[in-house]
Amino acid sequence: MKKRLSYFHITRYFADALSIFLAYAATLFSLFGVIGGFFNPLFLGVSIFYWYLISAFSKLYADRRSNKFSEEIVFIIYNIILFFILISASLYFVKSTSIYNATFFGIYLGYMLLFVSATKYYLRKNIHAALHEGKLYDKILLVGSTPSAKNYYETINKYYYYGYKCAGIIDDKPTQLNGSKYFGKIDALHQVLKTEQIDEVVIALPNTEYTKIQRCIEVCDFHKTKVRILPDLQQFASSAVTVDNIGLLPTISIIELPLDKWQNKLIKRIFDIAFSLLVFLTVGIILFPLIALLIKLTSRGSVFFKQERWGLNNEKIICYKFRTMVAESKDVDHNGKYQQATKNDPRVTWIGKILRKTNLDELPQFLNVLLGNMSVVGPRPHPTPLNIESMHTVDNYMLRHIVLPGISGWAQVNGCRGETKTTNEMQQRVNFDLYYIHRWTFWLDCQIILQTIINILRGDQNAY
Repeated sequence: MKKRLSYFHITRYFADALSIFLAYAATLFSLFGVIGGFFNPLFLGVSIFYWYLISAFSKLYADRRSNKFSEEIVFIIYNIILFFILISASLYFVKSTSIYNATFFGIYLGYMLLFVSATKYYLRKNIHAALHEGKLYDKILLVGSTPSAKNYYETINKYYYYGYKCAGIIDDKPTQLNGSKYFGKIDALHQVLKTEQIDEVVIALPNTEYTKIQRCIEVCDFHKTKVRILPDLQQFASSAVTVDNIGLLPTISIIELPLDKWQNKLIKRIFDIAFSLLVFLTVGIILFPLIALLIKLTSRGSVFFKQERWGLNNEKIICYKFRTMVAESKDVDHNGKYQQATKNDPRVTWIGKILRKTNLDELPQFLNVLLGNMSVVGPRPHPTPLNIESMHTVDNYMLRHIVLPGISGWAQVNGCRGETKTTNEMQQRVNFDLYYIHRWTFWLDCQIILQTIINILRGDQNAY
């Protein structure tokens, strides 16, 4: 399995070299109608060299088979930006006055994004197909039966594309996780690694078992087996955690949130304003009057739907949407319980179904962004009744209000959108929101926007 996985990793490098060659050839053909007379092998070689050099800093070739493709596209764009800076600076210093001008690079980088993205998507699908067929995976051994071990086991079983299969478990107490093989006590690790083909050992022992953890690591080192430790950091779940080093000693740092820094707030706010204006000046000019006319012609009532929701620091905000339900519909039932939109909800108009399915009903919320009470990306704001219901039943629910709410969010692009039928579903949504808050970066926002567009084009089964 290791050899097949290594083959796929090596193939990615060759695929990128081919993509750069095709991008260069396509650029020359687009500009001059021919390739041969203008083809420069030195420029192509430097391009490929710079691409690989920059990838070491941009982490382009990190294993992202378990992540969404939108994340990979973001890293491709990041790599292309750095590539352009480096190669244009090189041409400036050598005082090149040839064909390599702004027009050339505009076309060249566009083709590069197209070809690199296409080849990576093709390879990604091949890897996922091999994983699904059981032809490509890493065989792991679990050490310990803590809650972290159980969660890890359930996760790799549920999501095959992570590329792991559990060979079994060892623990001082005889145990089985949904039928997994029990190999014996922890002292049996040496014998298991000697007789079984194990690619990776995952240690999920309590933090207090330092001696046992160290012994397991020594055994794995002896057998040259990769080892991974699942730390017990649940007590720090409401804080942002990073692992640093003091000399050779690892330390856990509880740090301030990324959006606590004024620099990050400023970057996010500038992007929000620029992106919202771009939406209004492009698709908004056409879609706003068209949608408003369709709503007016197909049902009685106002074009816009205004609803009280909770924003930053639990402050009440008025959230704007295109009206998708009949004017007589109510948010709460006769028992005072909030009525979420359900599949085939009779309150939704026919044009409302289209707007909800395509997320076009959210377009007026870009006005909220310009007003400053929402962001393009962030935890989705919930109506006041739903907030009151959830704050008493969902762990860390109120922590999602420590940043501006967003039109789209990390929870939504990971499938947690629409109706939440159970407390567990709402808890999962909140967990995604907290992940976003603790790990915000500008590039994560870009990934979420890109994945939102992909979901709209592909269709979201939870959008109704």
